[in-house]
Amino acid sequence: EKTRWLVPMENGLVCEVDEFAGENAGLTIAEVELTSETQTFVKPAFLGEEVTNDPRFFNSYLSQHPYNTWK
Repeated sequence: EKTRWLVPMENGLVCEVDEFAGENAGLTIAEVELTSETQTFVKPAFLGEEVTNDPRFFNSYLSQHPYNTWK
């Protein structure tokens, strides 16, 4: 379960912010889709740690290992 907000950014980019509920309550993930790996953007102050390559934050992992069970 999650609620998604679309936050407009510079240069037509959009930040998708997902606030999880249920067993993943307390977890909020933001995603910015870039057109290439070399594209740059100004990181909004509300963005935290980069988790792109951390498999714990993949939906498939979260469905098997809910955030509220992490230590």
